Amino acid sequence: MNDSTANTANPSKQANFQITGMTCAACANRIEKGLNKLEGVSAANVNFALEKASVSFDPAIVDINRMEETIKKLGYGTAKEAVDFKLEGMTCAACANRIEKGLQKLPGVTGASVNFALETAHVEYSPGEISVTDMQNKVKQLGYKAITKQENEEKGDRRGKEVRRQKLKLLISAILSFPLLWTMVGHFSFTSWIYTPEIFMNPWFQLILATPVQFIIGRTFYIGAYKALRNGSANMDVLVSLGTSAAYFYSLYLTIVWAAEGGGMHHGPSLYYETSAVLITLVIMGKLFESLAKGRTSEAIKSLMGLQAKTALVVRDGQELTLPVEEVVAGDIVLVRPGEKIPVDGQVLEGLSSVDESMLTGESLPVEKKPGDTVIGATINKNGMLRVQATRVGKETALAQIIKVVEEAQGSKAPIQRVADVISGIFVPIVVGIAVVAFLVWYFLVTPGNFAEALEKAIAVLVIACPCALGLATPTSIMAGSGRAAELGILFKGGEHLEQTHKIDTIILDKTGTVTNGKPELTDVLPEGDEQEFLALVGAAEKNSEHPLAEAIVAGIRGKNIELAETVTFEAIPGYGIQATANGKTILVGTRKLMEKHGVDAKQAYDTMSRLEEDGKTAMLVAFDNRYAGMVAVADTIKETSKAAVSRLKEMGIQVIMITGDNERTAKSIAAQVGIDHVRAEVLPEGKAEEVKKLQEQGKIVAMVGDGINDAPALATADIGMAIGTGTDVAMEAADVTLMRGDLSSIPDAIYMSRKTMTNIKQNLFWALGYNTLGIPVAAIGLLAPWVAGAAMALSSVSVVLNALRLQRVKIR
Repeated sequence: MNDSTANTANPSKQANFQITGMTCAACANRIEKGLNKLEGVSAANVNFALEKASVSFDPAIVDINRMEETIKKLGYGTAKEAVDFKLEGMTCAACANRIEKGLQKLPGVTGASVNFALETAHVEYSPGEISVTDMQNKVKQLGYKAITKQENEEKGDRRGKEVRRQKLKLLISAILSFPLLWTMVGHFSFTSWIYTPEIFMNPWFQLILATPVQFIIGRTFYIGAYKALRNGSANMDVLVSLGTSAAYFYSLYLTIVWAAEGGGMHHGPSLYYETSAVLITLVIMGKLFESLAKGRTSEAIKSLMGLQAKTALVVRDGQELTLPVEEVVAGDIVLVRPGEKIPVDGQVLEGLSSVDESMLTGESLPVEKKPGDTVIGATINKNGMLRVQATRVGKETALAQIIKVVEEAQGSKAPIQRVADVISGIFVPIVVGIAVVAFLVWYFLVTPGNFAEALEKAIAVLVIACPCALGLATPTSIMAGSGRAAELGILFKGGEHLEQTHKIDTIILDKTGTVTNGKPELTDVLPEGDEQEFLALVGAAEKNSEHPLAEAIVAGIRGKNIELAETVTFEAIPGYGIQATANGKTILVGTRKLMEKHGVDAKQAYDTMSRLEEDGKTAMLVAFDNRYAGMVAVADTIKETSKAAVSRLKEMGIQVIMITGDNERTAKSIAAQVGIDHVRAEVLPEGKAEEVKKLQEQGKIVAMVGDGINDAPALATADIGMAIGTGTDVAMEAADVTLMRGDLSSIPDAIYMSRKTMTNIKQNLFWALGYNTLGIPVAAIGLLAPWVAGAAMALSSVSVVLNALRLQRVKIR
């Protein structure tokens, strides 16, 4: 179960349910309302496209069983999953009994049976409340070991089974409906040349074909309609059941009358069996296409899950064991050979290698790894053997967290969807009313007394108006859009954030680690004499300092393969610089004040120093034995993509502001290099959130982009907080969007994906609403035959899903 802590005083938990039995958006709406009415439930979202309910609740007030009972009372079910374990360590039947009782006591386990002879356990459970790992840990706690037998079996085959079942139903329905369709086509004057066997026209033959379609294939519609009406609402099933039943039972009535009048095996009256049978066939075909298309919207999750390593080579008790990755625990030592996927997040203990992290960061160049460096699960070890200590396993790994964020985003609702939900909720009763009015107008005014004609028009209205497309319009786009964004390294934490991002008109960028790399580098070396000797002495002095600028100088000097001299004395002088002795010389490195304090004449270097400072660099004067010896400068270098990203944001009509705690001269220099016109310098960490509020008070929709702990308050205050994925966990937790690639180009990418997704949703809603708005009057005035209305209704749902799938092919420039 996904646990989280709500931003309230009460502890809150998150549960996910896989719902069965939903047929349209009205069903999802009803379950959502039912769950939200429960005391202790703070928020419930039901996603029709994913067939999933996500509930935030207080476990002290309400439990999972109560929620499942509520779903059941509303006429739906929750999918249970089963897992089989191979057990190790049992010695007698009492062991089996102990494990069985232990598993049965776990919350979310609905049944557990342990077979001592076979050393196996079969457990049925609710995946929303408990995981396989939780069960394995319980068995381990009891003193035994449980290994899953389905490691290599595909998960989530429920959808596959459902698709296969729908295909079989469609095949049977089509075979039985085809002769009826042939009969209907044979009635048209322009098709009189088509031969129609006499038996096809016989009412008893038609009844025999139509009845199994109506009551066996169409049984699900009756069940769904009954459940909906029992709970005081109406859905797509009500419309289909009403329409097809009216056609079927009216035809049955005519058949009985015809038989009573002496009808035999000869040609009977005009019947409407084909209307009901063909309609059910078309609706089932539409549902099948819809299921196939909906399955594709979750491809992003499948591809992310496919990145995970399946096994790990673990060292335990001096032995190398190949274990399923689920059995690796934090602290385990894992060996990773060249070319293998790193199975878990961890720290390198031994070995040198380069690791391909492109799946996570988008960075194509491999990253060098040495002892002490961290590695991330699912990245690929390129060329050296690594010995890694696991630090985060299972649900805690970076990849698992990414998958969780994407799943939650796909299951959440964008505000625009709630509008569609409201419309879906009131749509069906209105449609039934319109169908009744259409029937009465035709029966009493247009074709007085012609029951069959009036009934046909009412059926067409009922069928054309099914709100399936409306219910699918938003969630399919959210699923496809957030999935594609995840592939591009952009994680939206929810549908509301995906929607809100397209409204952004102002972006605040933190400087350090966001616009810049966040690591100072040695940029300039200006010696008066020999450069190598100069750097050897400067490096000798600076290597004793813990200051970040000193570390940058030493790293830059060592990068030139210069051996540092040994220091005899060292002193850090706060606000001035440092003083050290090496190779018999006294070394000073620091500010103008330090030089003046020691009587060093360095005025000839002041102009150069000022120029470097204007370029955003920190320059330091150097003296040997109180004589000026040269100058070094360091700077936090700008990320390569920053300038192009700022340019793209401006093209999109977005105002870009840089905010930093640095001095104004450095800030303006950095801003000028990347093309930022507005700068807020010398802002304290707590002042960043205030700057966000000021812009919001001016009516701006503000996004804050940062990477550090000091950015968290501003990220939380902004309309949209974007965390650079290479930053701190605190920043990512406070943000609404995480940019995994760690550069600014992901910001315009995120806005572009949001805009594309919102355009797609609006297209879907326009099509769905427009289709119903136009279709109902066309059907009511008699221009649509019921079977044509059924085909159009099925097509509308499929077209909405296919339009959403276009988002999976969006190209970012």
